[in-house]
Amino acid sequence: MKIEQIYTGCLAQGAYYITSRGEAAIIDPLRETKPYTDRLDKDGVALKYIFETHFHADFVSGHLDLSRKTGAPVVYGPNANPDFDFISAEDNQVFPVGDIKIKVLHTPGHTMESTSYLLIDENGKEHALFSGDTLFIGDVGRPDLAQKAASMTQDQLAATLYHSLRTKIMTLPDDVIVYPAHGAGSACGKNMSKETVSTIGEQKANNYALRANMTEAEFIKEVTDGLLPPPSYFGANVAMNKSGIDSFEKVLHNGLRAIHANEFEAVAEETGALILDTRKSGDFAKGYIPQSVNIGISGDFAPWVGALIGDVKQPIVLVTDPGLEEETVTRLARVGFDHVIGHLKGGFEAWQQAGFETETVNRITAEDFANQVKIGESKVIDVRKPSEYEAEHVAEAYSRPLAAINDWIKDINPDEHFFLHCAGGYRSMMAASILQARGYHNFSEVDGGFNAIAKTSVPRTDFVCQSKVLQ
Repeated sequence: MKIEQIYTGCLAQGAYYITSRGEAAIIDPLRETKPYTDRLDKDGVALKYIFETHFHADFVSGHLDLSRKTGAPVVYGPNANPDFDFISAEDNQVFPVGDIKIKVLHTPGHTMESTSYLLIDENGKEHALFSGDTLFIGDVGRPDLAQKAASMTQDQLAATLYHSLRTKIMTLPDDVIVYPAHGAGSACGKNMSKETVSTIGEQKANNYALRANMTEAEFIKEVTDGLLPPPSYFGANVAMNKSGIDSFEKVLHNGLRAIHANEFEAVAEETGALILDTRKSGDFAKGYIPQSVNIGISGDFAPWVGALIGDVKQPIVLVTDPGLEEETVTRLARVGFDHVIGHLKGGFEAWQQAGFETETVNRITAEDFANQVKIGESKVIDVRKPSEYEAEHVAEAYSRPLAAINDWIKDINPDEHFFLHCAGGYRSMMAASILQARGYHNFSEVDGGFNAIAKTSVPRTDFVCQSKVLQ
């Protein structure tokens, strides 16, 4: 028996590849299927089942492409009703894979079809739990995402999750390994650990939501407290996972169309495409194509695309560092942005060499900020998450989270200069690009963000541990 966790950092997502005596199972595969088919070919095994823990909201699964290529059926737990052929598993149903068994544990609450899969090894021992979005390391799945589909309130879903955890998961042996679908950085929970593997015993001891004497009312209050609004693309991803989508190969083929600099702007205008520049923030600041939005491929790229662009049907043309075109299209497809028309051939350098118009961002150092800012007089906008701001921030700064920029941008006075920062410069450059695309130019963005500002003499509030802020 072999279990491999295939973890994708930019999505904080874990897929699982399991083999036993010539047969394999894959749980929650990502959009692109080649990593899985390569493993199957290398190991000389046949894929028997593709297990889905639920209809994912934060990424588009590769279950249908993988099923078409291998002939393996897609398995969902109870209450799932997708628009394609699948196996509707019953609670406690067992699926043999080689010498092992995978047992279905229906664990509703995050969504009503949410299902965990218990691996029973060749000796009949309960070995590992693939917990999907029901149980994370240090957290549990948020219960507010499926309210409309389930015709339930978040409190009702939370109560359902409470009983799933206590009757199906906390009763398992303490040494059962826990393999969740996500880790820190995912929007599917609020306080996940950076660890991606644990045990039932460790979670019972350390996970706030699994406290032994916790009442249902306490659970509901703690699990629902402090939930941020879900990213706008979540609903579209659920629909795509339920209904079926174009093959990944077709999406990749379209996105890899090379567009010459002299036709790039015309293509964008004719199609209504958004110009998405995925270069590093420092390179973008030095020069970019007017109206471009910067979301760097080197950070949490896909989730921020989903949060800021929102509409998965939005046509997109790309400006990337040469050689990163395929990776960029792939990462966009993972969150359902399938309408990439093409990319600028030769990257931004080709645009410059052609002599076309460019713009820059007024990026200053933290030392310059320290010399220029006047606390109580200057306007400072902090685009970090509320928990980061509450932990510590520049004195008198305004909290304006990047994810809510469409709500607060209208309140900006274009005639009043302001300073803009995040933690390190990644998010503030996204904000800067959006601001300038909408006509706001009277600001200075701080290179290095709060991390660099904290090393200067700029007055700040007292530091509070973020874990305490989240409690």
